[in-house]
Amino acid sequence: MIQKDKMKYFGLMCGVVLSLLFQSCKAETQPAAKPAFVPSPGLEKAYFASGCFWCVEAIFESVYGVEEVVSGYCGGSANDASYDQVSSGNTNHAETVEIYYDPTKVSYTTLLKIFYDSHDATTLNRQGPDAGRQYRSAIFYQNEGEKQAAEQYIASLYGTGQYKAGTITTTLEKFTGFYAAENYHQDYERLNPSQPYIKAVSVPRLKKFQNKNPELLKKQEAKH
Repeated sequence: MIQKDKMKYFGLMCGVVLSLLFQSCKAETQPAAKPAFVPSPGLEKAYFASGCFWCVEAIFESVYGVEEVVSGYCGGSANDASYDQVSSGNTNHAETVEIYYDPTKVSYTTLLKIFYDSHDATTLNRQGPDAGRQYRSAIFYQNEGEKQAAEQYIASLYGTGQYKAGTITTTLEKFTGFYAAENYHQDYERLNPSQPYIKAVSVPRLKKFQNKNPELLKKQEAKH
């Protein structure tokens, strides 16, 4: 009986380890260098953090009016950032996306809608299986206009009853700099569709957003 219990415990622990391995936002492959993006005149930038940047990058890449999305790090105290440094939790950076968008096609307010429609803003320092300050919900505003827009949008979410008072954990942080993540993190979902984390976490999150907001996707040629 004791031996049987030991085998059952061993099998359970193996399952837990494998689950953590398959659902970890950590790259296993390192593709060739991605060509540098040259922004067109008139594009603006926005910065959001809402969990693993693989997921967030893929979501915003699918949006009409968004020209490019770069995975990286914002909000930390260090003068530079790397995946290992940020994952240690010692720098206070958040996994963030830098969004190049055409304001004549998609507004900053619409980007805020996409941000909130594509993640759970009530889970403090966590998104899905990923936990830690680096996975916090955060908006990095570059000016007072963006800060006020974010404050007003959050107020509207409370006002319409989508969230109970005080449950949104999103931090509004002044933008102080962005550090692009290592090349192997860029376009990770698109380049690694069979990776276990991508299949189990990232793709379902993307599909959920797309199904909820089909009018915002790039196939739609309309201004929002």
